[in-house]
Formats: sequence, structure tokens, C-alpha cells
Amino acid sequence: MYYLVNDDRPDRPRRFCWECGSDDTPRTEPNCVSCGADLSPRRFLASVRWDPAGFEPFAAYFDRQFDHPGIIAPVDMFYQDGALFSVTPWSGERLLVDEGSPLPLHRILDLAQRTTGILAFLGHNGIAIDNLACSHFLVGRDEEVLLFDPDVAGAWDGPVPDGELGGVMRRLGWILRRFTSVTQPELHDFFLRAEEGAFPTPLEFGRALEQLINRDLGVVPEVNGAMSDVGLIRTLNEDNWGWTRIRDHVNLFAVADGMGGHEAGEVASKIAIETLCHQARERLGGAEPVSLERLENALEESFQSANNAIKDHSETLGNDMGTTMVAALVYDTRTRPGPPGPGDQCVAFIANVGDSRAYLLRQEVLHQVTRDHSLVARMVEQNRITREEARTHPHSNILLRTVGTERDVDIDIFSVELEPGDRLLLCSDGLWGEVEDEDLEAILNHYDEPRVACRELVRAAHHGGGRDNITVVIVGVPD
Repeated sequence: MYYLVNDDRPDRPRRFCWECGSDDTPRTEPNCVSCGADLSPRRFLASVRWDPAGFEPFAAYFDRQFDHPGIIAPVDMFYQDGALFSVTPWSGERLLVDEGSPLPLHRILDLAQRTTGILAFLGHNGIAIDNLACSHFLVGRDEEVLLFDPDVAGAWDGPVPDGELGGVMRRLGWILRRFTSVTQPELHDFFLRAEEGAFPTPLEFGRALEQLINRDLGVVPEVNGAMSDVGLIRTLNEDNWGWTRIRDHVNLFAVADGMGGHEAGEVASKIAIETLCHQARERLGGAEPVSLERLENALEESFQSANNAIKDHSETLGNDMGTTMVAALVYDTRTRPGPPGPGDQCVAFIANVGDSRAYLLRQEVLHQVTRDHSLVARMVEQNRITREEARTHPHSNILLRTVGTERDVDIDIFSVELEPGDRLLLCSDGLWGEVEDEDLEAILNHYDEPRVACRELVRAAHHGGGRDNITVVIVGVPD
């Protein structure tokens, strides 16, 4: 858990000076009475850990106080009530976890190179990082990425053995692929290889990345975007999303909204997205031609595999977990801008279970593609309540069908022939439950850049109350 804290202590009659250690300055004085230093309040990010297994490795990392331009080192560490607290200076940097995807090409490459250098530096100095995540990075005012409060797997007196670095390099590949669009196929596939373990050390990853950068990757107009936000009420984001390039002309996009609370909902949505993407690549990979029937079958089978993977995991742990999920498998054989030519196709197969939705924006008009598997949706279909009443109905959270709660779930699949300029919107109920459809339509029509549109949709959900996690994925068809 992370907290934003400051050193403004109105409960104390005197101020503490960080420069000289004096504690004699009255609260009414702006400067230290001993050394004259400015005593304006300072801000910090404080993190709290409860797992004792990580205490000793992190303490070793703290004791070494690394001086590196890509690392923000903690200034204090202490134990209280069985937890480990660390305190890091904060100057208004953004959290990388709050960034929308995809990042511009130059920022992706900078993130890849900078993080590889940081991991190599730490490894050379005996620190192995575990479970690298977006939450371990801050973004400075000049867009530089800084490592913050890492999870430390172990500490050595000399360099970390190479065999201990494979896990963090796979995690780095996952982070980079998440911020890389499927419209950058060479870069996307490179990070996917890293995620699968192709580069077990920072040195190997860095050399391969340098060779890739030396080639002309090209920049294409971006039509896709994604963003997830915890909302204004909850402290845990149980939503998840993913996109992956399956093969030439075939891309997969998905949103999942987990249920079950801490270590259940967020685990279910993670399993759903990762299993769906992996299974789709397994079923559709290769160079042989694919038919529309095969694409639809592969989506349904991959979705079902994700459902059963969650069920298996929940039975192993003996707890209840589940998720909603909506996914779009997009097949686009057009190789040039403009209307499709002879033989060209652009088709989306959309699958859903639960109340995560898919919308189609065409000719500036928004249409809901999927149907909610919820009690209030059925009551609307039966004309027992109106759509407006459904939004505030006391039983609006009751779902009739979810992913992972029963084996072999029924999956709805829709086929949509896409046209140039179309946009698909995949989202969790944290968006559509707070923002009316006409407002979703207005935002999508007003903001052309997908990352900006995602940010504005999240902002609209905040204005609507932000009572739930919010996740959006925009899939565009180039004009």
C-alpha cells in the first residue's frame, strides 16, 4: 500500500529542520532559527509491507543507499505493528500505473533502455528485484521514468547470479508490451519474447533491444488505447485488461472485472486476461491461412479455457472468485487506407460473459453490442423496469453469469463487420455505470487520440461518482 504524506505537524509547537536537525523553531517562523533553512512542508510517498519474507531483502537495499539517476532511494525505513514502512521524497511525480496505453514510441524505447540499465546496475551491486510492476515506477516532469520502492527478492555481497534475474526480465517484457500498441508489431513481438523468457539477463535484453532500435521501426497513426483506474472509493483495482497481436491481421483485446475481494477478484481477472491471450496465440499462431469460422471457434475455446483456469485455481485455494469479461478478436486484411478492396475484410468477433460491455461507434452514433448477464438487464428485457431505473436499482450488482464460478460457462459471441472510422469500446461497469451512453458517445466523438479519449472517459466516470474500478479499451479502424 502507498500513502502520500507530509511533515506538516500542527500538533507540535516547534518545527523540525531537515538540514541541521534542530527542533527549536517556533511554528510561526518560516526558517530554521539555527541554520536559516526553509521549513516549508515536504511531501513523501510512504509504502507499507506486511510480508515478513520481504523485510530483510528490502532492508539490505535500503542500507546500500544507491546513487543512480534512475532510482529514487528511500530516506527512511522503520518497523511498526508488524509492518515495514519506507519513506521516499516526492516532488509531484506521476505514477506509471496511471498512464494510459500505448505510450509514444520514443517513450517506450526510453522506458525499455532506462529500466534495463537500472536492473543491470542493481544486479551488479547484488540486488535482485522481484515482481516488477507498473506501481514501482514514477514519471518525472521531463517524462523520465524512475524506479521507486521495488520488491527485493534477495541481496548478495557480489553481483547477482544470472539465474536469479530471469523472472524480473520477464516482468519487464510484460510491462513494456502492455504499453506497446499492436500497431507496432515488431516491437510488440520483441517484448512478447522477453515476457516468455527469451532474455534472462539485462545484458542479453539490452543487446537485442539495441539491434532492434537500430532498425527503422516506423511510426503509424495510433487507433487503439487503454486505461484502468481504481476509482475514487475503492483501494484495490480488481479490473484488468490486455491486448496482444495474435498474427498478421489478427489482434485480440479484452477487459475483465474481477469479483471476490482481495487476492480473489484481482487474481481472477488477471488469470482471465492472461489465459485468454495465451490460448488465442496458441490456437491461431502459425503461417497457415485462417477462416472466419476458425477465428470464432478459437475465441470461444480460449474464453472457455480462461473460465476453467479460474475455476481450477479457486478450487485449489478453496475460495470463491470470478470475473466478468468482454473480448474482441479483430481480423483486418486491409493493407492500405481507404475503403476495403476486393477480398479485404475487417471483422470483429466479440465475446462476453457478465456485465462488462462492448460498444460500437459508427458514424458518430454509439451502439451497445453485448448484452448484460445481470438480473436488472433481464428485468429490462421483461419490461418490468426501465433502463433508467436499472441504473439505480438496488439489485444492479447481481450477475446471472460470470467467468470462473462454474465450469463450461455459456458465452455470447457477436460478429460485427467493421468499417473505416469505426471504434469499438470495451469497458467494465465502472465506466458505463457512472456515465450515460450519450456522454460516452460525445467523448468518443470529441477526442480523436485514443489515449486522450481513454483518459477523458475515466475522468467522466470520476465525475459520475467513481464508485467502482474503471477500465476502458478503445479499438479503432483506420480511415
